[in-house]
Amino acid sequence: MAEVQEINENDLVAYGFRRVIITITAILCALLEIIDTTIVNVALNDMGGSLGASLNDIAWVITAYAIANVIIIPMTSWLSKQFGRRNYFAASIIVFTVTSFLCGNATNLWELVIFRFIQGMGGGALLVTAQTIITESYPKEKRGMAQAIYGMGVIVGPTLGPPLGGYLVDNYSWPYIFYINIPVGIIATFLAILYVKSPKYGEKLKASQVDWWGIALLAAFVGSLQFVLEHGQQDDWFSDTTILVLSIVSVFGLVLFIWRELVYEHPIVNLRVLRDYNLRIGTILTFILGFGLYGSTFIIPIYTQSVLGWTATDAGLLLIPSSITTGLMMPVIGKLLERGVSQKYLAAVGFSIFFIYSYWMYTMMTPDTGGEHFFWPLVTRGIGLGLLFVPITTLSLSTLEGKNIGEGAAFTGMMRQLGGSFGIAIITTFVARLGQQHRVNLIPNLNGTNFEVQERINAYQQMFISKGYSINEALDRAYKLLEGSVTLQSTVLSYMDIFIYLGVLFLICVPFVLMIKKGSGKVNASAAH
Repeated sequence: MAEVQEINENDLVAYGFRRVIITITAILCALLEIIDTTIVNVALNDMGGSLGASLNDIAWVITAYAIANVIIIPMTSWLSKQFGRRNYFAASIIVFTVTSFLCGNATNLWELVIFRFIQGMGGGALLVTAQTIITESYPKEKRGMAQAIYGMGVIVGPTLGPPLGGYLVDNYSWPYIFYINIPVGIIATFLAILYVKSPKYGEKLKASQVDWWGIALLAAFVGSLQFVLEHGQQDDWFSDTTILVLSIVSVFGLVLFIWRELVYEHPIVNLRVLRDYNLRIGTILTFILGFGLYGSTFIIPIYTQSVLGWTATDAGLLLIPSSITTGLMMPVIGKLLERGVSQKYLAAVGFSIFFIYSYWMYTMMTPDTGGEHFFWPLVTRGIGLGLLFVPITTLSLSTLEGKNIGEGAAFTGMMRQLGGSFGIAIITTFVARLGQQHRVNLIPNLNGTNFEVQERINAYQQMFISKGYSINEALDRAYKLLEGSVTLQSTVLSYMDIFIYLGVLFLICVPFVLMIKKGSGKVNASAAH
C-alpha cells in the first residue's frame, strides 16, 4: 500500500462539501456491514434449498460472519496505525465488496461460509473505522453530533436487514442480498480514496515485532466464544463435546491473551487503557446495550413468526417505526450534548425508557396480539435506544486522551457485538427452557374431571366431527389441539418472562450510570466505535 500521509489531527477536520461526502461515505459503509449481519436471516431457507444444505449447516453463514467480526474489531485500531487509516478503510471496502460478489456466486455451502468469513473481516473493520473517520472530520465541539450521525446507522441498520432481505428473496433470489452491496461498495471505495485522510502514526512495527501470539490467542478466544454462543442451544450446550472443548479453549485463550497483552512490548490490543474508570463502566453498559439492541431485534420477529404466524417480511417491517424513531432522536441527542446536557442523565433516562418498553411488551403479549398493539411500544423502544447509544459512547471515552481513545473504542465495539451474541444465545435458551417449565406448570390444570376442560374437548371434538372425522378420530384430534394450545400458551409465557427480565436488567443499570464520573463531554481525538 502507499505510504501513509502524515497529517496533524486538526488537519483531519473537514468542512462544507468534503465533510458531507466523508460522512455519507462512512455511514454507508457502516450500514452495509450492519445490514449484512441480519439480512441473511430471512434467506437461510432459500440458501439451504439452493445449495443442498440443512438449516443447521446453513446457519454457518451467520456464524462465520459473526466470528470474523468479533476477531477483527479489537485489532482495527492497531491495523489502522500499521497501514494508514485511509488505506485500511479503502482496502476493507474492497474486501467487503469483492467477497459480496463471491458470496452471491458460491456454488456450495462451504464456499459461501469461507467467503462470508472474509466478508466479516472486511465488515468489522468498516464498522470501527467509519466511526473514527466521522468523528475526526468534525471539530471537537461538534463531535457529540458526529456520534449521533454515526449512531443512526448503527441502531437503524439491524432492523433494516430483515425487511430488505425478505423483499429481495421474495422478488428476486437470495444472491441479490449480496449483490446489492456491490454498487455501493464501488462508489464508497472511490470516495474514501479521494476524500479520507490519515493521521500521523509514527514508526511502523517490523514483522518480527508484530504480536502474532496475541492475534492467535484473540482469534482462539473470541472465535470459540462466538461459536459456543451461536450453536450452544441447538447442540444442548455442555453435553456436546464440541461446545465443551471450545468453551475450555475460550477460557484458556482469554487468560493467556490477557497475560500476553500485559507483558508484550507491542500488544495487538492495549488492555492497560481499561484502567480508566469510565471506560470500564462504559464497556459493561455497551455490552448491555448490545444485549438489548440485538436481543430485542431478534426476539420480536421470532415471536411474530412462530406465535402469530406472520411472514418474515411482515415481521421485519414491524421494526421500522422503532428505527425511524431512533433516527429522528439522534440529531436531537447530538444537539443536547453540544449544549452541555450531561450524558449520564440522558443514558439513565434511556435505560428507564427501555424498561418501560420491556414492561409494556410483557403486559400486551398474547397468542392473538395484533400488529397495531406493537406500534407504540416499539416507538418507545426507539426513543430509549436513541437516548442510550450516543451518551454511552461519549461517556465511555470522555476521560481518555490521545491514542487511548481509539484503543478504548475497540473495547466498546467488541463488547456491543458480544453483548448481542450473548443476548441472542441467552434468549434462545430461555425460550426453550422457560417454555418447557411453563408447559409442566400448565398441564396439571388440564384435569379431565374439570368441567371447563371437558367442555373445551367436547367443542373441539364436535368441530372435527362436523368436518367428517369419526368420533374416535375427532376425539384424538381434539386432545392434540388442546395440547397445541398449551404449548402455544407456554411459549407466550416464556416470551413474557424474557421481556420482563430484559427490562429489569436495564433498570438495574440506572444507578450505575449515575455514578459515572463527569468527563469532558466530548470525544476529543480519534473516535469511538
